[in-house]
Amino acid sequence: MLTPRIVIVGGGLAGLYAAYLLEQRGVTDYVLLEARERFGGRIVSTPGGHDLGATWFWPALQTQLSQLIDELGLQRFEQYASGDMLIERSRQAAPERMASYFSAPPSMRLAGGMTALTDALQAHIPPEQRITNQYVRRVQRMDAHSEIEADDGQGKPVRHHASHVLLALPPRLAAAIAYTPALPVSLTDTWSGTPTWMAPHAKYVAVYAHAFWRSQGLSGHARSAGGPLAEIHDASGEHGSPALFGFLGVPAMNRQNVEQQVLLAHCRAQLVRLFGPEAGSPVAEYLKDWAADSSTATPADGHGRGEHAEAPAAQTDEGRWKGNITGIASEWSAQFPGYLAGAIDAARRGVDILFQTGKITS
Repeated sequence: MLTPRIVIVGGGLAGLYAAYLLEQRGVTDYVLLEARERFGGRIVSTPGGHDLGATWFWPALQTQLSQLIDELGLQRFEQYASGDMLIERSRQAAPERMASYFSAPPSMRLAGGMTALTDALQAHIPPEQRITNQYVRRVQRMDAHSEIEADDGQGKPVRHHASHVLLALPPRLAAAIAYTPALPVSLTDTWSGTPTWMAPHAKYVAVYAHAFWRSQGLSGHARSAGGPLAEIHDASGEHGSPALFGFLGVPAMNRQNVEQQVLLAHCRAQLVRLFGPEAGSPVAEYLKDWAADSSTATPADGHGRGEHAEAPAAQTDEGRWKGNITGIASEWSAQFPGYLAGAIDAARRGVDILFQTGKITS
């Protein structure tokens, strides 16, 4: 028996997990569309496995995510936190040492970076059912199906038909799609007003030949009022690949007029102030500005703080879209909005709805 076609819009963690769940339940009549040239969304790692996006998870609190990681056979390790942390109250004042804060429960990371998770999910999805360079512009509800129109990598229109649409992209980006008939104004206003987690942030990673800060009795954790990095952590892999990473404290609107090489130079200079001259010579460095990523952020996100917002409604009970479209990205999770675990929670709920309502059967 053929199952109705499902279109998943967005190939980040939520979209990949939704496709994985469909495969696990024997449903193969779906397609996963991703606007970028890669899958993973807000998960991206350097070649050495240092995360430029989402980094941590907490197994004791986020049990669904932890179970998935075990199911996929991925290795985890605890965030390094041994030694003192540093506090920089200004650029003119010497940094102060103090005992590090310890996360309880401890923050965990994945060996090889968080892309190990998205890569593992992608491996379970047939290549012909996951398509990159598909930027969805319009969704129209017909009598018995929805028509999804996307631009391919050359700007040419591509059309897909679906009985149901799963929106695995941030609510603000979902609200920017043109819908015919229009979704209720109250719903799109709520989606447009939901901040996208990570969207205003930028993350800097410096990779070194050895973890010299550890030999100084430092954890790599630092807080700074002098900047440009406001918060810094040890980003080393479990076995080798020593690194530090930091979140830029410079607002997104201020960063957009600064050349990347200038920002990199200021980041290196700050690490020298904190950790000494060895910090000034990384073997590699990376800067990911999520506010400049149009597949993550909207102009509204450039003015925000990237807080974890209250989850908006994922469906509408009005008109022709009732029961035919569902939001499944992390921000739609009531329990973990914005977190990796939120993407797992929201995607599972969205797929469960399809089975509970009889939209698909296994």
